Amino acid sequence: MCLDRIRNKDLLDRVCSPKEAAMLIKDGMNVATSGFTPSGYPKAVPMALADLVKETGENIKINLYTGASVGEELDGILAKNNLLNKRLPYQTNESLRNSTNNGNCEYLDMHLSHVPHYTKLGFLGKINVAIIEAVAITEEGHIIPSTSVGTSPTYIQMADKIIVEINTSQPLELEGMADIYMPKKPPFTRAIPIMMPNDRIGTYSIPCEIDKIAAIVVTDIKDNVRPLAPIDPISEKISHNLIEFLEKEVESGRLTNELLPLQSGVGSVANAVLAGLNNSSFRNLVCYTEVIQDSMLDLLDSGKVLFASGTSITPSSEGLERFKENIKYYKEKIILRPQEISNHPEIIRRLGIIALNTAIEVDIYGNVNSTHIMGSKMMNGIGGSGDFTRNAYLSIFTTPSVAKNGAISSVVPMVSHHDHTEHDVMVIITEQGVADLRGLSPKERAKCIIENCSHPDFRPLLRDYYNHALKNKSKHTPHTLDKALSWHTRFINTNTMHVD
Repeated sequence: MCLDRIRNKDLLDRVCSPKEAAMLIKDGMNVATSGFTPSGYPKAVPMALADLVKETGENIKINLYTGASVGEELDGILAKNNLLNKRLPYQTNESLRNSTNNGNCEYLDMHLSHVPHYTKLGFLGKINVAIIEAVAITEEGHIIPSTSVGTSPTYIQMADKIIVEINTSQPLELEGMADIYMPKKPPFTRAIPIMMPNDRIGTYSIPCEIDKIAAIVVTDIKDNVRPLAPIDPISEKISHNLIEFLEKEVESGRLTNELLPLQSGVGSVANAVLAGLNNSSFRNLVCYTEVIQDSMLDLLDSGKVLFASGTSITPSSEGLERFKENIKYYKEKIILRPQEISNHPEIIRRLGIIALNTAIEVDIYGNVNSTHIMGSKMMNGIGGSGDFTRNAYLSIFTTPSVAKNGAISSVVPMVSHHDHTEHDVMVIITEQGVADLRGLSPKERAKCIIENCSHPDFRPLLRDYYNHALKNKSKHTPHTLDKALSWHTRFINTNTMHVD
């Protein structure tokens, strides 16, 4: 009966099957879950809900709130079975992405730091049921999270009912890695007392009212972690350009060889860019970020990084096994915080974070699109990139200069969707070079981005567009509006941005 994991004996009679727990979920409910890129998310109950609907034929659609992206066993299976009415705040699942783009599921793309705040203020409606993966429940009934913290503390606080999935595949040694601190609502907010990334300011477990726990499900389903692509030559070159830029910042006296706390986005390109730091001259680094991937574990193992603060452990399957095998070591090097702390603007600004995020496309004036393909097709979402970009000491975006085997230029006259404006973006890096935009006017930025970051195959076209735009009467941010998005239109019509 997992007595080492369910330590409050009064809760033992609430242990039930996934199907029995799933029966608590009704049509139209707001269901909030643990999980962050995809780590520490519930699996047994969502799968049971899909099976239950198939069995009964009942028409159920729910609004699903998480911390960030989760696995196939949660939003994937619910999307496939048409059980989602609305989803927020971030996703990476193909079935859900298709459901969103064909209009079957409404999708609310949000800054991740806003999610717990909006939830506590009631902006997102009542949380009817929260489903939380845990490694254990304490004697007091408090919940010890597994490999992610995310928005779980807020969902537990605000939910009417809570279903706990005790996952025995998650090591008990995770107990003690979390640091749970929850700011109060305005006007009672106070300064968050984090002065260094390794400061502990909270508790190991998430406070929970015992009476709210309606069901406990014991499972051993492992996280369906994403594989990371091998580091390719383009990513290596981007990483080299990043390191060269940071070395110049050290030479100028704006940084020391220990840099400042690092944040890195998620995915294979971000992982590859961060991996390059292992071969750099920088030392005694620290990280204040969201997600801890394989390259972060490599940096911790080599001693290049001394400490990492995040909200989720999300390595590849091989990295996850390494993490579990060496969890006692990593427990001394890693803190997992609620995402309203890991992504909090106050702390990002105070610590002077160097933010490294990826772009889908950038335009010649420094605006960044990180969410939409060709302006309308949602890819994943903004995630935490906006939280860090707006408040960072250095905001850096990386992207290969071309996509789709060279058919798409990642540097365009005007981005087809704006996520990060020119006012927040300081540096753009491709495999072609670095555009340092600090202190530059729009026209100066355009020349810098075109000459340093665009691919040679598209550079003449970008120069032509810019020079043509300069002939217009308004010359502060020159644009020719009937041609600004013509590159995207050309790709939609011909499958290439190249001119025939």
